[in-house]
Amino acid sequence: MSDQSTENSNSRNEPKQKKNSDIVKLSQLELDSIVDLHIKFIEGRLGGRRANLRNMDISGLSLVNKNLQQADFSGCIMQKMDLSGTNFREASLYAADLRNSNLNYANFIRADLRGARIENSNLEGADLEAADLRGGGITSDDTYGETRNVNFRGANLSGARLVGTMASNADFSDAILSNADISRSDLRNTSFSGADLSNAELSGCTISGADLHSAVMVGIKFDEFVRAQVDTRNSITEANVGISLSELEQPLAHLIEVHRLWVRTVGKEGRQLDLSGYDLRELDELIEEKLTGIKACQTRFFGMSLYRIELQSATLDGSDFQQCDLEGADLRGSSFRGTIFNHANMRSVNFNPLIFGQKGSDSYREQYCDLEGAYFRYVDLLDSKLRGVNLKGADLSYANLTKCDLRDADLTGAYIENIVLTNAKLSGTIFDERQMEYLESQNINIKN
Repeated sequence: MSDQSTENSNSRNEPKQKKNSDIVKLSQLELDSIVDLHIKFIEGRLGGRRANLRNMDISGLSLVNKNLQQADFSGCIMQKMDLSGTNFREASLYAADLRNSNLNYANFIRADLRGARIENSNLEGADLEAADLRGGGITSDDTYGETRNVNFRGANLSGARLVGTMASNADFSDAILSNADISRSDLRNTSFSGADLSNAELSGCTISGADLHSAVMVGIKFDEFVRAQVDTRNSITEANVGISLSELEQPLAHLIEVHRLWVRTVGKEGRQLDLSGYDLRELDELIEEKLTGIKACQTRFFGMSLYRIELQSATLDGSDFQQCDLEGADLRGSSFRGTIFNHANMRSVNFNPLIFGQKGSDSYREQYCDLEGAYFRYVDLLDSKLRGVNLKGADLSYANLTKCDLRDADLTGAYIENIVLTNAKLSGTIFDERQMEYLESQNINIKN
């Protein structure tokens, strides 16, 4: 039977989808009762019944380590659930909504995940061998219709098994797939833009039309993708992306000392350190390093440990800090125009203005951070200080800004899809009309 006829046959057997008004919300007790009956069904015991959770809303509930093999979750709303270790083997999750859920070590072997939404979920160690990740979708008129591609954007799939999956047209952009086994899979026209594929196994895959723009491809056979003529622009490999540190005129440690002299003497002695265009990944870490006032535009810091680094009054426009550990960093008064921070740990970072002179004196001034056009997708900024920063046109999609100080910050034109602003200080924060409408639709209160 051809692939086309198989798909047509499958679509005839698919259940009807109820309208949103018919969605039923379950309690944990009700869900547990359904699971108990399903386990009896799987074990062949008297009184058992297959779990049918089509069109149910079980968001926020738990199915930890439960056996839901062959259960039906078609169209089920399953957001923010703890599903770690759950067995979904051969289950139907057609068009299910699994966003922001914990799916660590879940079993999806031969499961039907067509059209599922799995954005920003954690699938570390999950097993998706031979799962169906092709497009699927629903309309509001009781019939399956317009195709919706499976969405894994920003999901953590490190170490996951996706051997032999059918994932054509799926969206893995910004996902973490390090050490994942994706061998022998159908990845035609799949988006891996910005994804981390470091040390992933991709042998035997069909990859024509795939998008690997800006993907991390360290430790994989890059030549296969070049031969397949897929988009690998700006991808990160073992090769230096920029100038090697070996090309510095003097050892970096010495240049740092010369730079610190330049800072102490306000430019009268020493020389400013300029690392613009260099690839610093071979350093691995610059923990608690004092680099106030350096210049490092278009510099590659990718994946480095920069815990509590001091980069006040620095110029770092267009640099790459993806997946860096910047927790506790002091970045006051610096410029990060167009800089990439996606997936970085930036808890308790200080982006506040740098103050010069005594308040009330003629010499007093505040130097604000410039983050215009910067990328903060999936960044954890918990409890960070961003007073008065320029975030115009920045991408803050899925960023965690819980307890952040954003007073007087300018977010005009910034992308704020699924932003988290719980207990953030927003007095004087500037939002544009489009953002205000979005925040209102998400019931996010910004009047504080």
